[in-house]
Amino acid sequence: MAAPDSTTSRSGLGKDFNPGAILAFVCMGQFMVFTDVSIVNLALPSIQDGLDMSDVSLNYIVTAYATVLGGFLLLGGRLADTFGRRRMIQIGFTIFALASLASGLAQSGTMLIVSRGFQGWGASMVTPAALAILTNTFKEGPERNKALGLWGSLSGIASIVGVILGGVLADGPGWEWIFWINVPIGLGAALLAPRILPESKAEQRGQFDTFGAATLTGGLLLLIFTLGEATNVGWGSARTIGSLAGVAALLTAFLVIESRVASPMMPLRFFRLKTMRVANLSAVLVFGTFSALFFFASLFMQDVYGYSPLKAGFAYVPLAVSVAVGAGIASGMVTKMAARPVVIMGLGLTVAGLLLMYRAPAGGSYAVDLLAPFILLGLGCGMVFVTLQIAAFVGVSPQEAGVGAGLINTSQEAGGALGLAVVATIAYNNIAAELAATKGNPHLITKAYEAANHDAFLSAAVLGFVALLVVTFLMPRGQQSMNTVPATEAPEQAPAPAQAQAEAPAAAVLATEAEH
Repeated sequence: MAAPDSTTSRSGLGKDFNPGAILAFVCMGQFMVFTDVSIVNLALPSIQDGLDMSDVSLNYIVTAYATVLGGFLLLGGRLADTFGRRRMIQIGFTIFALASLASGLAQSGTMLIVSRGFQGWGASMVTPAALAILTNTFKEGPERNKALGLWGSLSGIASIVGVILGGVLADGPGWEWIFWINVPIGLGAALLAPRILPESKAEQRGQFDTFGAATLTGGLLLLIFTLGEATNVGWGSARTIGSLAGVAALLTAFLVIESRVASPMMPLRFFRLKTMRVANLSAVLVFGTFSALFFFASLFMQDVYGYSPLKAGFAYVPLAVSVAVGAGIASGMVTKMAARPVVIMGLGLTVAGLLLMYRAPAGGSYAVDLLAPFILLGLGCGMVFVTLQIAAFVGVSPQEAGVGAGLINTSQEAGGALGLAVVATIAYNNIAAELAATKGNPHLITKAYEAANHDAFLSAAVLGFVALLVVTFLMPRGQQSMNTVPATEAPEQAPAPAQAQAEAPAAAVLATEAEH
């Protein structure tokens, strides 16, 4: 570690803080947040029966969490930089745990949906603050890349574990326990945080950008909500068009505000960093692809293959193992080469896996028709998630780590909502008419769901291919590894001599690629 520094935990953890314990703690937080994105998927039928919910309202159980999480991530990152990252983690875990308790106690669909929204609000404070602490704890180069590799792999693994755990709990003690399991973990984490995590914040705080925070958060909330609603009300409806116009107005106002205020919530210079820019755009497309995959693969196994929630959950185990293997492969590769070839290989495996899912027939077998694509998809997921997570921090100063973390996580959540909305619109375009035409014939009903799911897998493959094109033609072709290049973007103010001396040896990730 570098010499002590008053601003960042990276350069001065102190004798009471252990980097390994910090890494384990923040990864646990990330794991819990992403597990709850998917944990409800296999439990939805049980929740629907228990709370007497309609098919339309059932969708909001998933989208309420993702919408609020995605909408508040950037604000959560800025609050962490301003008021303290450890403090925001404690507040976030407490809100998350209490909202989880309320979700399990819900006596109506409305109460559950509102509680899920509060879960997302708490999670939006935990994720950017935890990632900022991680990037400030480990210096740039191999040390940080290994930590970010573990963090990035957990995003994919947790999403799959969430599906498995949801199936086990829904078939076992009941759907309420998919929420109650968070309560002791969240409250325990809030209490343990001061013992494990150092406090850190931006040294030059400036005035809080209230109007920027309001316009950006409002625009993101409206965008993610509109994307989810478009599947139900139609993309061409007046409601969807009006909402998208509102999104455009709010985000335009945000850009104008950020270009004029002294201490912007989102410094626009971030977007001059090419690798970071492409990493965030790719994250939108990649998370859209995998969000659609996990949603429709769960339905495919239950509606077409007739799996129970428990069996469908365990069917994901090879995929989860493959994600871990892919993440390990990527973590080793990024120490020897640039981001671009690693992401290209991962996306190639992803597209191949989705095309195999598209060909999986009704009445097929797991070993023949699902196992191979699941392995390919897991390897691709692990390789892509890890590498994009590392690339997204190119040129980001320690003082603005919270904003950088908020940006990449916002790209992931917004991409997940966008991808699922687009793919679901395509897959379900004719499903109502097709189901009506079956006249209750079980074989024809299965064929209708098979066709809808195949359309979903093909659409997700196209989305993944677009991501592959973006990375191939837009991501810099630098030959150096992620461990060897110096930073190219200076901070807004020159660091103090002691800090500059501490920062100088740190290799800045992908720096020759960062600014072109």
